[in-house]
Amino acid sequence: MVALPRLVVAAPASGHGKTTVSAGLMAALRRTGMVVSGHKIGPDYIDPGYHALATGRPGRNLDPHLVGEDLVAPLLLHGAAGADIAVVEGVMGLYDGMLGTDGYASTSHVASLLTAPVILVVDVSHASRSIAAIVHGMASYDRGTRIAGVILNKAGSQRHSDEVIAALEPTGIPVLGVLHRDDGISAPSRHLGLIPADERAEAAGQLDRLADRIAEYIDLAELVRIARTAPDVHGRSWEPGESVSRGTSVSHGEAGPVVAIAGGRAFTFRYTETEELLRAAGCCTVTFDPLRDEKLPDGTTGIYLGGGFPEVHAADLSANAPLREHLRSAITAGVPTVAECAGLLYLCRDVDGAEMVGALDTSARMTSRLTLGYRTAIATTDSLLATAGTRVTGHEFHRTVVEPGTAPGWLLNGRPDGVATATLHGSYLHTHWAGHPQLAQRFVEAARVATPVPAPPPRPRLRAPDLHHHGDREATPGLVDLAVNVSTRPRPAWLDDALRASLEDLDRYPDPGAARSALADRHGRTVDEVLPTAGGAEAFTLIARARTWRAPVVVHPQFTEPEAALAAAGHDVRRVILRAGDGFVLDPRAVPDDADLVVVGNPTNPTSVLHPAGTLRALLRPGRVVVVDEAFMDAVAGEPESIVGERHSGLLVIRSLTKTWAIPGIRAGYVVGASDVIADLAAQQPPWSVSTPAAAAMIACASARATSEAETIAREVAADRAALVEALGDVGLTVSGAPAGPFVLVPVPTDTREQLRAKGFAVRRGDTFPGLGEQWVRIAVRDRATTAALLDAWRSIR
Repeated sequence: MVALPRLVVAAPASGHGKTTVSAGLMAALRRTGMVVSGHKIGPDYIDPGYHALATGRPGRNLDPHLVGEDLVAPLLLHGAAGADIAVVEGVMGLYDGMLGTDGYASTSHVASLLTAPVILVVDVSHASRSIAAIVHGMASYDRGTRIAGVILNKAGSQRHSDEVIAALEPTGIPVLGVLHRDDGISAPSRHLGLIPADERAEAAGQLDRLADRIAEYIDLAELVRIARTAPDVHGRSWEPGESVSRGTSVSHGEAGPVVAIAGGRAFTFRYTETEELLRAAGCCTVTFDPLRDEKLPDGTTGIYLGGGFPEVHAADLSANAPLREHLRSAITAGVPTVAECAGLLYLCRDVDGAEMVGALDTSARMTSRLTLGYRTAIATTDSLLATAGTRVTGHEFHRTVVEPGTAPGWLLNGRPDGVATATLHGSYLHTHWAGHPQLAQRFVEAARVATPVPAPPPRPRLRAPDLHHHGDREATPGLVDLAVNVSTRPRPAWLDDALRASLEDLDRYPDPGAARSALADRHGRTVDEVLPTAGGAEAFTLIARARTWRAPVVVHPQFTEPEAALAAAGHDVRRVILRAGDGFVLDPRAVPDDADLVVVGNPTNPTSVLHPAGTLRALLRPGRVVVVDEAFMDAVAGEPESIVGERHSGLLVIRSLTKTWAIPGIRAGYVVGASDVIADLAAQQPPWSVSTPAAAAMIACASARATSEAETIAREVAADRAALVEALGDVGLTVSGAPAGPFVLVPVPTDTREQLRAKGFAVRRGDTFPGLGEQWVRIAVRDRATTAALLDAWRSIR
């Protein structure tokens, strides 16, 4: 019998705020001087990361499917050793467990295994008195589950929460506190749920603010009193040393075999007990970061690649060619390797075209389908982890697809998955080795007799920017947006009127003919020299497909979509990289003579350099098409270096209406140029790609009134840009070159962008542009007040 104050935080359903409240409670209790142990019901890896941040101790999982009912309480005692209180976050709704099992592995199931009181978190944002019915139903549904208190979340006002509290009084369940809406406290999501805490520099600051709110609005003393009403826990703590034998290291000294464990931002998914089991077996575990480390730890004779997000970090993982080569050499030489989910992807040839380790002769790709659920797995053959016929439990959680090998790692509910050999086991299945210690034992035994593989001769790290990364990924809700180059000025009434009027014609297929004529008139061209497109992005796709380019060249740093479109069309793209030391100025002689397609921005995104028209004309020659991206030219007063009105064989100019007029959702752009090339582009364009509202926007923005207003806006941008450049100079920062567009490029310390995010400001990262790196950020030009607020934040991080 072990005394351990504890409580379970549950909710009627997902989305009520369990993670927010649980992590906040842990942090607030820790502030009082208590030692807090954080636990998560279910297989989830991300929530325990926030628990670890809040408690300063490893996050732990409690899942009867993964480890069996008998180990749930022992694992709680093990994780909570030395703690004053354990806070256990539930999963989904209170009674939601494995389908078809009457709630097995649900929050209520685990709460009963732990004999722990339940605190119910309820989102009250869309109801008032009805909340009492929900709580009463949750409490009476299963009398074996003791709901000891309620926390009301997302209350709209004091009057609102008072109404809910009054309705709850007859239930006899006390309200322990009320949290009101606070848009400043949020945990951003992406395709697999919350973004891991390790990937969010601002997470610690947000957790501090959340702890402040919890301490102010939640009765912590009463929560602790409730936790202390939990009876003593039956049984004793789980001990990893009792699950595996220590053995005798063969040739690696007293420290035992070295097991390299992937970590860092790309590999955040692994259970704490896995490493504890390896250490208990006599292994020396060393964490390495595949994004940063260029070789495996010295003496590595075992490799563990857990889960995470390699698809998100694919470009950076691919760029680390030295480590990929060392891993490939080690795995080929037979160093025992376990790869779960993300690890499986990392060992493929590529992930959506980004080169990976190549230890497996298969590719991984993203899909729209989420594969999620508990699994029972069977080993089909003797392998590194299991003997044929071994049954284990686990779970899957991914949106990627990898074709299984001829010798799959597991049969997952009868479906082959992954690959298995005597020295390599790769699968989508996540297993908890505390529940299946025989897997750890076999891996350790193989690592004891393996031979380390030295790192190959040093080679430079490849630069592999993510060409599909754009500023809208940076400008997440709640941040001041300085990452996207779309004007924040109100749209003019004449444009909104035109867009609204276009809705009357949505019952007919769109016809961009009138828009084509209006754009031709705007630039003094004929209609066969103009092609309306669904934004500039479609124009680049059409160019990439229009001809069989033999030697396409993209001048960088610049907007990455042209290269991405060319690569997607199967072309091998060559880069001309302009230098910061030259102010990112283009010398036409730097472009190879055999280039039959040259793409350059003017003014260039992200450098804001305005190339002279003469420089661009010097690129023209017979047999070559020159594409000039003038997406931001209308933000340059007078458009002095524009060549959109000039007729040259092989010249194309791309324009966009989405920036100055703040209509990126409309997707309105166009191409102007030689009629024969325009005809080739038009032949590739899908029918009706330009919508009726987009065509209406083109007509409106091509008017003389719009041209005059754009000139006024451009002059305002120039003044605001000058103020921004001066303000940056006041804090010791030098803007690159002579900026001409509605943004500037600035070299900064490499952690600046994340620090600014923590202060509430989003700026565009530079390392996804070929030719730049982590030391660059692009900053959109905004009004003087926004610039002043940015500089105040900047001074506070210096």
